[in-house]
Amino acid sequence: MSQQQWNTVDDYFNSLLAPDDEVLHAALRDSEAAGLPHISVTATQGKLLHLLARTQGARRILEIGTLGGYSTIWLGRALPADGRLISLEANPTHAAVARANLARAGLAERTEVRVAPALDSLAQLVAEHAEPFDLVFIDADKPNNPHYLERALELTRPGSLIIGDNVVRGGDIADGGSTDPSIRGIRRFLELIAENPKLTATAVQTVGSKGYDGFSLARVNG
Repeated sequence: MSQQQWNTVDDYFNSLLAPDDEVLHAALRDSEAAGLPHISVTATQGKLLHLLARTQGARRILEIGTLGGYSTIWLGRALPADGRLISLEANPTHAAVARANLARAGLAERTEVRVAPALDSLAQLVAEHAEPFDLVFIDADKPNNPHYLERALELTRPGSLIIGDNVVRGGDIADGGSTDPSIRGIRRFLELIAENPKLTATAVQTVGSKGYDGFSLARVNG
């Protein structure tokens, strides 16, 4: 199968199951205009995050890596009226774009974008004794994934769901001898998940308009 065929199938699924709307379209448009990298989740991936949050009955969501807020909108739309989403972003320009996109989506009251290195923001949340999050979406710098997992476990509860994005890396994740910091970070992240008796997890390979990649899902046990 070719990338062109993957794109065609994604276009079909998007039009049928995750149709674009002006808010989502504008979020991508303004992110591109601001020079943000083209690494947002696809529409079908955003819809999956939305469905997972709704299935989870999530009232509190933590996102590590905001970019332009496209995935944040999908997740925020799954929240109940009294729900709360905190998204962590290190780049002030990205955060400004995301805040504008979230305001246009009508989610300003339910979302907060914190600007600082994610590990600093996570430490602050722990220090604040933040109420546990029902869902955590990890989609930031991959070398720090093991540290993000450690903090996520401090900020969740039994029954919470932890999602790790971009864990396949075009198949390179299977290379145990890789010296790539991202591969090494994700491999350690997955190993820590597998070793932790408090987690039940799986990982899924995906293909689509963003190429060959995948995600991990881990449930915090009681």
